[in-house]
Amino acid sequence: MSAKELMLAGLPYIADDPELTADSLRARRLAAAFNACDPGALDEQRQLLGELLGAIGPDSMIRAPFQCDYGYQIRIGARFFANFGLVALDVAAITIGDDVQLGPNVQLLTPTHPVDPEPRRAKWEAAQPITIGDNVWLGGGVIVLPGVAIGANTVVGAGSVVVRDLPANVLAVGNPARVIRHI
Repeated sequence: MSAKELMLAGLPYIADDPELTADSLRARRLAAAFNACDPGALDEQRQLLGELLGAIGPDSMIRAPFQCDYGYQIRIGARFFANFGLVALDVAAITIGDDVQLGPNVQLLTPTHPVDPEPRRAKWEAAQPITIGDNVWLGGGVIVLPGVAIGANTVVGAGSVVVRDLPANVLAVGNPARVIRHI
C-alpha cells in the first residue's frame, strides 16, 4: 500500500511521502489563496473552499486565516461558522455537522505520533478521525484531539482541551474537558 492509502485507511504511514507532500502543498496553496482573499469576496472564498475541502454545506463560512493538512478529508455541513484562526489537521477525516459554530483559534487535530523516539524520528505517524455533531459550539481556543466525537447540541467552553468523547446536550469545560451540566 502507498503512504496515502495507509493514511486514508487509518494505518501508520511515513509522513514525508512524495504523494502526501504534493497533496499537502496543493492544500497549502489553496489555503493561502483563500486567506489572501478580500474579506468581501464571498463567492471567491466559497469557490476556493469548494476546491480545497471534501465537502462544504450551503451558507457555511470560514473566516481567514484557515489552515489544514490536505483539505479533502474535511466535510462540513450547512450553516457552519468558524471564526478567525481555524486549524484543521485532517490526516484522518474531520466530519462537522450542520449549524456548528467555532470560536477563534480552534484546533481540530487528527494526527498521532509514536511515543517511542525511533519511529518518531523515522517520520512515522497515524491519525484518528474527529466527528462533531449538529448544533455544537466550540468556544475560542478549544483544542479537539484525535479520535474524539462530540455529540449534538454540546457546548465546549473557551480554552478547553477535548481528550475524549463528549455526549450530546452537555456543557463541558477545562483541561481535560469535563461535563459540568446537561443542557
